[in-house]
Amino acid sequence: MTIKFYKYHGAGNDFVIIDNRITHYQLSTKQIALLCHRRFGIGADGFMTIENDEKLDFRMKYYNSDGAEGSMCGNGGRCIVAFAKKLEIISNITTFIATDGIHEAKINSNNGNILDISLKMNDVDNISTNNDSYFLDTGSPHHISFVNDVDTIDVYNKGKEIRYSDFYKKTNGTNVNFIEIKDDYLKIRTYERGVEDETYACGTGATAAAIAYAYKEGIYNKEIRIKAIGGDLSLSFNFIKDENMFKDVVLRGPAEIVFSGTIEI
Repeated sequence: MTIKFYKYHGAGNDFVIIDNRITHYQLSTKQIALLCHRRFGIGADGFMTIENDEKLDFRMKYYNSDGAEGSMCGNGGRCIVAFAKKLEIISNITTFIATDGIHEAKINSNNGNILDISLKMNDVDNISTNNDSYFLDTGSPHHISFVNDVDTIDVYNKGKEIRYSDFYKKTNGTNVNFIEIKDDYLKIRTYERGVEDETYACGTGATAAAIAYAYKEGIYNKEIRIKAIGGDLSLSFNFIKDENMFKDVVLRGPAEIVFSGTIEI
């Protein structure tokens, strides 16, 4: 069959997206993995479909590059909002549903192919610690390690070791983030579950990193800048001390179309 696809990226975190509102493609795990393969397919960190929803603007379905259905992806969420804008499903404000529930998003500016998008993430109220590391779920599970020099970290091997460790076996593994604290931003590198490698950015990882940093430093209300390999993101939130909860969590950053085309699979 021939499929029309679109490729987007958010801070270097790239995705193949198809409009599945009418055609209703039913792709196998193997076919999705092939589409995401960087030598034999289009190449991407993940695959998404945009679907109809009875109550909201659309439904986001996300798959990891290994073809398995994944949990929430923050950069993917911003990219699918940009795609919905291109399809004229939405104007500049939207409410849609993903695997972790309902999300609101806003297009702040549109500079040609690059859209600046704010995406509201879920509230976070459960942060656990293990030695000097942190664990929290921001739509996807994330392990956070603060390091002195993130550029020297062997992200692939160290990330893989933590992701498959006995500690995380009971939770089906985890994404792993290494964070260096700079004067006015966080520098992040991420080993992503499902991709099983380092990615140029991770939206839920950036969210988890900023919240773990705020929790560690006792920061209640602040916009935190995060620099990933592929670009810059920011996270804002309100910490409600009485509830021990991070609310109004908003991930902001770019979403850009790379190219579109058709592929025979």
